[in-house]
Amino acid sequence: MTASSPTPAAPAVRNVVLIMTDQQRQGFTAGEGFALDTMPFCDSVAAGGRRFAHGFTPTPACVPARTSLLTGRYPSAHRVRQNSTNGQVTRGADLLDVVAAAGLQTIFAGKPHMYRRAEDFDQWSGPYMHTNAPAGTPEQDAFSHWLDSIDHGPSTEATPHPVEVQYPHRIVDDACRMLEQRDPERGTFLWVSFPEPHNPYQVPEPYWSLFDPDQVPDRMHGPEGALAKGGDFAWLQSVVEQKRPGYDELWRRYRASYCGMLRLIDDQLQRLVSQVQQTLGEDTLIIFVADHGDYVGEYGLQRKGAGMPDVLMRIPYWIAGPGVEPAVDRGAKVSLVDLMPTIAEALAQPIPLGVQGRSLWPLLTGEDSAESRAAFASAYGESGFGGLSYGVDERPELHYRYDGTGYDELNTVTQSGTSRMLHRGRWKLLFHSDGHGELYDVEADPTEMTNLYGDADLVELQADLLTELLWWQTVTTDELPEGVYTTKRPPHNWYGPVYAATRNKEKP
Repeated sequence: MTASSPTPAAPAVRNVVLIMTDQQRQGFTAGEGFALDTMPFCDSVAAGGRRFAHGFTPTPACVPARTSLLTGRYPSAHRVRQNSTNGQVTRGADLLDVVAAAGLQTIFAGKPHMYRRAEDFDQWSGPYMHTNAPAGTPEQDAFSHWLDSIDHGPSTEATPHPVEVQYPHRIVDDACRMLEQRDPERGTFLWVSFPEPHNPYQVPEPYWSLFDPDQVPDRMHGPEGALAKGGDFAWLQSVVEQKRPGYDELWRRYRASYCGMLRLIDDQLQRLVSQVQQTLGEDTLIIFVADHGDYVGEYGLQRKGAGMPDVLMRIPYWIAGPGVEPAVDRGAKVSLVDLMPTIAEALAQPIPLGVQGRSLWPLLTGEDSAESRAAFASAYGESGFGGLSYGVDERPELHYRYDGTGYDELNTVTQSGTSRMLHRGRWKLLFHSDGHGELYDVEADPTEMTNLYGDADLVELQADLLTELLWWQTVTTDELPEGVYTTKRPPHNWYGPVYAATRNKEKP
């Protein structure tokens, strides 16, 4: 395993607990500034650790994002650019290899949607997906059948099954059982992965009534927003309307159920963390992230699929545990790809060759320097699985029929083509394989409705951002396969300070 420069000994991190939700948008908890208190327990744990206000997914799709988390690599390097290419990963040592090298036993419970399988873990429970789960009691199985019957929702009634059969409850039950069965003489890596709050959007009582649809915060744009943005946004909106006429009329119910599911998850996480504290103890690093966001009604859209708006790219992201200094970091722009090298450094393991993420460990433990600020001054993202973008009026073959029957996968066509994203300060730049660009001031225009690309007053800024985007694509060129020559690599995988120093030299 070729490493970066020597890694200093870490504080006493003996165990790592990774909690992941599916399709949870950043900004939907009170701790993140939301008007409703959806996840009070998680917010309380986050307050004792480091919350990153600008956490990003490397790509707004489940399997590619999870592959990036495992490998510390962007999709263009690990080659898994769509959900259907799970087994085609290109990688070196991954997260499981790193924690195994540190002597930790591995436990997984929940939704996998990744290339690693049950046999790769010491203990495993799953797979839990969005409408199916391991065979269980008659009531548990009946719930799965009901989920399938609502065609990915949103449901117009409270779920007619109790909380105990909901997948988050079952997953936490499984995780707690496996913690009790672990080898107490070894450290533990526990990965708990929830299929929720991803569609189908449903929730039982008391969560159904917890957040009144009339009280959920307003969105900024309805379907007119998708039509105004055009392109993939307009395509997706029109196809969803074709399959589900009048679907947007339920947007408030959909938001309320989404918030209710967050509270249900929060209650289950309180059970999980209590068990973690009892069994693993104080020397446990707890990490909370999502794989990507959700429109939650913005642009009149549900789920994900079109474009790389911040509602899809930004995710909740916090870390708590030994050595982590409590703070809300509003400056650093961090990504899922950064978790693998962070865990490696926390466990005093070298960062493997081929890893493109940046270790957050110095930030977590209190380093605030010119180097750390330069390392995390911007975030990079990718989307699309190649080829050309489809036009809004095209109707290619899908996994379902346009008459509204069959398998429900609405957003595959909108991912044809390739897009790249740079996020720096208040500015967001997108560039696409058809040659057009987008530039947004996300502080003034958070839903990215006013494209400033080509604005005569922003020529110098635009050129600077394009240069940085090119730099990102350059430093994320794959180092693998490893050869006989030695690659010089920066400490913590921080290439940003080198780039910042070069830019500053060039400026008068």
